[in-house]
Amino acid sequence: MAGGKLSPRQKMINLMYLIFIAMLALNMSKEVLSAFGLLNEKLEASNVKTTENNLAFLNGLETKASENNEKFGPLLEDARKIKQMSQDYYDYLENLKKEMTEDVDDPKDYQVMDKTDFLDQRFFQGDNLSAEGKEFMKRINDYRTQVAAVLPKDLEEVKASLNTRFETGDANGKVENRDGNKLDWLNYHFEGFPLVASLTKITQLQADVKATEQDALKAMLQGQLSTEVSMTNYTTLLEQEKSAFYAGEKFSGAVVLGRKDATTRPNEVNLTLDGRKLNEGSDYEIKEGQVKLLVSAGAPGDHKIEGNLVFMQDGERTEVPVSSTFATISKPNAALIAADKMNVVYRGVANPMSISIPGIPNNKVSASAPGLSKREGSKYIMNPGKGRTVTITASGKLPDGQTVSSRSEFRIKDIPRPAGSIRGETGSTKMPRKNLEIATVGALLEDFDFDLNLKVSGFKFKVPGQPTVSVNGSKLDSRAISALNRAKRGDAVQIFDVNAYITNNKSYKLKKVSPVVVEITN
Repeated sequence: MAGGKLSPRQKMINLMYLIFIAMLALNMSKEVLSAFGLLNEKLEASNVKTTENNLAFLNGLETKASENNEKFGPLLEDARKIKQMSQDYYDYLENLKKEMTEDVDDPKDYQVMDKTDFLDQRFFQGDNLSAEGKEFMKRINDYRTQVAAVLPKDLEEVKASLNTRFETGDANGKVENRDGNKLDWLNYHFEGFPLVASLTKITQLQADVKATEQDALKAMLQGQLSTEVSMTNYTTLLEQEKSAFYAGEKFSGAVVLGRKDATTRPNEVNLTLDGRKLNEGSDYEIKEGQVKLLVSAGAPGDHKIEGNLVFMQDGERTEVPVSSTFATISKPNAALIAADKMNVVYRGVANPMSISIPGIPNNKVSASAPGLSKREGSKYIMNPGKGRTVTITASGKLPDGQTVSSRSEFRIKDIPRPAGSIRGETGSTKMPRKNLEIATVGALLEDFDFDLNLKVSGFKFKVPGQPTVSVNGSKLDSRAISALNRAKRGDAVQIFDVNAYITNNKSYKLKKVSPVVVEITN
C-alpha cells in the first residue's frame, strides 16, 4: 500500500463498515419513532376516558344546580363556558393532527413519520412565524387567558395548573435551550422535529385541555362547594385560650363547627361579662339563632364572658357552657404610611402607595402631597415632581371625633439609566449578519422594580471603516444595512446614542441609554 493507497479489499471492508453503522442508526431511529407513536396512542386513549369523566362531572353539577340554582347556577354557567372553550381548542388541535397525517397511508406506521417538513413549512416563514404559526400561538394563549378569566376566584390551584400547562415562555415568548440561548417557544418545541414527535406533542396539549377541564369541573362540584350545600346550618368558630398573643408566642386554639340556625333558640340565657349579669334587651338579643351581644367593648384590656345556654330536649334540661374572652385595645394616635415597592418613589413612574390609619375606615382617612392622588380604599398613586424629597400628610377622625395626623418623608429618585439591547440582549453579543438586519433595537431597565414599556425612536449605527449612520425607528434602515453588508466577520458593530422614551409618559426624559456592541459571526 505504497503512497497511502488502500487495497480493493480494504476499501470494500471500510464501505461495509459504514453501511453497518448506517443500518444501526436507522434501526435506532425507527425504534424511537415507534416509541413516540405508542405514547401518542396511550394519550389518545386517556383523552377518551377523561372526556367521559368530565361529562359525568358536568352532569353532577347540572344536578346540583337543579336542586339549588341560586348557589350552583352561576357555577354551571361558568362550567359550560369552560367546556365550550376546551372543545373549540381541542377540535382545532384535532383538525391539525388530521392534516398532519393526511398523506400517511397507514396512521399506525410510525416508522415512516420521520419527516419534519409539514410543520416546518406550516408554522415558520424564514426566521419568523407564518400566519398559521401565529394562529397556533394565539390559540394556546387565548385558551389560557380566557379559561383563567372564567374560573371562580377561589380556584387558585386550578389557575396555577392552567398557567403551568399552557405556559409559552417568558413575557416575550422566549424559552432557554440547553446552551443558554433564547428561542421562540414554537421554534423550541416544533421546529425540526419528526412528524410523529410533533403529533404526540399536540396530543399532549389535548390531554392538558382535558385535564384542565376536569380540574375545573371537579373543583366546582366537590370540595368546599359540595360541603357548603350539605352543611348550610353550620359555621366555623375559633376556640382559643386568650384573645391576644405576643409575637413569637405559640398560638393555642382550635377551629370548630358551630350551629347557626334560626329555629334553634335557647330556652334560657345565663351570661355574665366580667362577673356582671347580662340582661336581655339591654345587653343582648336573640336573633336568627344567635345570642347577639349589645354591650360596650369597655376599658382597654381582656374581658371574659361566662355562663351557659339552656336548651330543653325531650323534657330534659341541657346546659351548654359558655367561656370566651375578648380584648379591647387603646385608640390609635398615628397613621401608617408605607410605599408598596420600596422606601423611595421614582420620578416619571406611577408609584403605588398604601396609606391607612389603624382603627379608622379608609373612607375617613385623607392624605395629601404634591403629585399624590387617591385610587380606592387605602390605595394611592404618587407621581413626584421636582426636588429630591416629598412629604405625605395623612389624617383621619376617630369615632369620638378626635383627629389623628401623621407626616412621612420619602426620597425621590430618577429612573436609572436604561441599557441598549438588540434582540433582547444587552452589552455585547454575537450574531449572524442576516439576524442583525432584522433584529429590533430596544432599551431595558435591568433590575428595576417597575415594568415600564420603553420604545426606541432612533439610534446611531457604526460599522468599522464605514461612516456612522443615523437611523430613525428601532430597526436598521437601508443605509445601515448597506453599511452592515460591508462588515467583515469578527467586526464589532456599535449601536449607540439610542433614543428611548416611556410610551405612557413621553414627556419624561430618560437618562442616556448605554450602547450595545454586536460581533458579526459570518
